[in-house]
Amino acid sequence: MTFDDHVAAALDSLPPDLAAALENIVVVIEDEHPEDPDLFGLYEGIPLPERGDMAGELPDRITIFRLPLEDEFRDPAELEREIRITVLHELGHYFGLDEERLADLGYD
Repeated sequence: MTFDDHVAAALDSLPPDLAAALENIVVVIEDEHPEDPDLFGLYEGIPLPERGDMAGELPDRITIFRLPLEDEFRDPAELEREIRITVLHELGHYFGLDEERLADLGYD
């Protein structure tokens, strides 16, 4: 599987009720964050619990950074696991979870 396939698989593994709650959000893959090359993922937007009417708003954005994940996790199974954790971590921010709660859930 390619890196992109692993990201897609992580999204496809979401329970149907969570997947159905994803609105006005895009997930993209980039090589690395220009200001923080060690960053695995980044959520940019308005968390779901804080949203009002999003009509006309640009979509929220989750970026998964390929190079730091591939550099840190050379074993294919570990890389796949960490990609999934990173996707779920950033989706947690979309759903309004903070870093402490994500760590409690094992997505840190």
